[in-house]
Amino acid sequence: MSSSTRARTNASLRHSERLYLAWWGWPLPLLGAALLAAEIHMGYPGIRAWLPYVVLLPVAVLLLLGMGRLKVQVTDGDEPELWVGDAHLPLRFVGAVEVIGKTGKRKALGPELDPAAFVAHRGWVPTLVRVHLTDPEDPTPYWVISTRHPERLAALLRGEQGGT
Repeated sequence: MSSSTRARTNASLRHSERLYLAWWGWPLPLLGAALLAAEIHMGYPGIRAWLPYVVLLPVAVLLLLGMGRLKVQVTDGDEPELWVGDAHLPLRFVGAVEVIGKTGKRKALGPELDPAAFVAHRGWVPTLVRVHLTDPEDPTPYWVISTRHPERLAALLRGEQGGT
């Protein structure tokens, strides 16, 4: 277990969500894997009859599960932190927090996006939170994070403004 994982498990969680791929994102990739396996099979007997299905369908499932591995967490330990995947931000460096809905998502990730920003975006999650940083030594101006509970996450982050 890495030290960052150990630190997260020792601290209590105030917010935790995993951004799994929605159910409607599964059928098409699985159908594509099955069709590719059928193309490789092409009616041949023996190993070419079953091996493509045994290999390609589990690979498709693993890829789809891997797409949903991103966790968004707010810990409450000695130093409260926002964790997005393996990246973490002490809450004392959280500045303004904005909730970006479905209608503003395209603009926030397009013309308004700063190239130096940290972006953890999942296309199947409709809402975002933009967290501006107050750390003068960090070249990242803000974080843009996909979340299914933007108001709850924003409220937690705003509550920690001013440091603890």
